[in-house]
Amino acid sequence: MDLVEILTYGFIQRALVAGTLIALLCSVLGVFLVLRRMSLIGDGLAHVTFGSAAIALALKLYSASALLVSLPIVLLSSLGILKLTEKARLSGDAAIGIVSSVGISAGIILASVGGGYNVDLLSYLFGNILSITQEEVFIAAGLFCIVMVLMLLFYHELLAVTLSEEMARVSGIRTNLISAVLVLLTALSVVLAMKLVGIMLISSLLILPAASALQLARSFKACVCMSAIQGCSSVIAGIFVSFVTNLPTSATVVLLNLACFGCAFLARYLLDPKRSN
Repeated sequence: MDLVEILTYGFIQRALVAGTLIALLCSVLGVFLVLRRMSLIGDGLAHVTFGSAAIALALKLYSASALLVSLPIVLLSSLGILKLTEKARLSGDAAIGIVSSVGISAGIILASVGGGYNVDLLSYLFGNILSITQEEVFIAAGLFCIVMVLMLLFYHELLAVTLSEEMARVSGIRTNLISAVLVLLTALSVVLAMKLVGIMLISSLLILPAASALQLARSFKACVCMSAIQGCSSVIAGIFVSFVTNLPTSATVVLLNLACFGCAFLARYLLDPKRSN
């Protein structure tokens, strides 16, 4: 089976469109999160997404409807993490841990009450981009536009807060508002990535492309571009490889990203050993 024949399948076309949009969002946001040492927020919100998916399935909602149920829950949870760090004097990882544990516990209880882990819930856990529907593609495209517009509007503020939160605050930037914007954008991306790589592997899509780019990039813009290129390339290649080899798409995408990180780390060491120390 050649490449042209594979591209004639409708489910492959939908997977490529949605996967590319989701990978682009996660890769770009990942740079901000990794530099701000907030990369684990993706993992915490993924656990909340599991709970929201269990709620949707308990209500007999599937596909695009399940995404619409997950969105408000995950958005509110992301703001909850920020409020815990501000009001309860907790570190970011502690706040993420609390929200994460609540989300996963709620999901387990709801799954148990609903009769266990059925096929639909497992697809959210491990991802199945090849089963994405046309409605989900439209939702992904719409949310992609929203996230990109907001990111462009707040780009300079996000950059300032990422590089130095104290300097940004002194400069008059409302750092709390910008932090809220960042976690809300991350929450949107996490919900979208649920179908691509699954709840268990979402954090890898946020972290690995950014971590690879940071090995070689000499500027922030170069880092964002390299991260976006790796994220999109790994998803596109992962879809084709998984289809041909009959392997899980989500795990294939993550392993390709891991291979890219290994190559970037090795290249950094070989090109500039002093920078690697």
